[in-house]
Amino acid sequence: MDVSLFDFDLPEELIALRPVSPRDSARLLVVRPGSERELEDRTVADLPELLASGDALVVNATRVIPARLFGRRRRGEAVARIECLLHRRLDGARWRVFARPAKKLAAGDRVSFGDAREGQACLLGRLDATVAERGAEGEVTLAFDLSGPDLDAAIAAAGDIPLPPYIAGRRAADDADERDYQTMFAREPGAVAAPTAGLHFTPALSQALAARGVARHETVLHVGAGTFLPVKAEDTDDHRMHAEFGVLDAETAEALNETKAAGGRVVAVGTTSARLLESAVATSGLIAAFSGETDIFITPGFRFRAIDALMTNFHLPRSTLMMLISAFAGLDVVKRAYAHAVEQRYRFYSYGDACLFLPERR
Repeated sequence: MDVSLFDFDLPEELIALRPVSPRDSARLLVVRPGSERELEDRTVADLPELLASGDALVVNATRVIPARLFGRRRRGEAVARIECLLHRRLDGARWRVFARPAKKLAAGDRVSFGDAREGQACLLGRLDATVAERGAEGEVTLAFDLSGPDLDAAIAAAGDIPLPPYIAGRRAADDADERDYQTMFAREPGAVAAPTAGLHFTPALSQALAARGVARHETVLHVGAGTFLPVKAEDTDDHRMHAEFGVLDAETAEALNETKAAGGRVVAVGTTSARLLESAVATSGLIAAFSGETDIFITPGFRFRAIDALMTNFHLPRSTLMMLISAFAGLDVVKRAYAHAVEQRYRFYSYGDACLFLPERR
């Protein structure tokens, strides 16, 4: 498909730079494809009355790591400042990263992190790495001198929370982001971007959902920065997705199959949960345990077998996430929903408001 079909104009002032408080007071655009009442303005706190007893929410329990590192590349007396965004762990010591400027790096170069910004040093000493490989589009493989838990601790000391560029380009990350850019479900470190639909949940909302009879299940997909990269190809067939690691255990898969068998809906909280579930489902519609990498790319024409409803934030133009929600709800429906959101001054992107796509029950 032509990537330009997934474009739209967004006034810059609608990009949210901070979340609302409390988080469940964010606005929620309910989208019912095919219904006479296609669009309805609500709030996230209304979620319990929009769902039914027997439905099941699936949230992503990944935890964002401080994946933005600032360093120096040294070649003799020549020094270059480098910024790296970790996006995929290869083993105990190696990470794939997006580097800026990548053109200043070559295989064999040494890079030192943790002491590159004035007045700030790595608490565990300097964190060093060797450039093992340089790929395309700014992607570089770094082999760190440390490995395993020692490397994790050094990254935690030296790194910053990796705010998306549309926020980081307008303000610096601060202590509030350490809290705000994690969901209440975050437990498994490994993501370099938050599963942002989950940011809207609060303990009070979770209690209200449980009282309604809506179950909650956790899965893990470590969100990589590649998911949010703009699609540079002109046709979706020419775009390559970056792989991400995910886990869905057998107990959760069985519970979700039981939900569907009993007539309940599987409601994915976020496109990350949706992608993992659709990676784990068989052609029969049964969801199975899953552990491994997925590079599933969902575009219009895709047949959804695992999820029945989707809660998600508002996404970037021409992004793979726009393509996914268009596959789920229909491109024309999504265009009308986004035009309504712009007109009604919804807040967009990671710290913004949310959509709930509720198709007719199958």
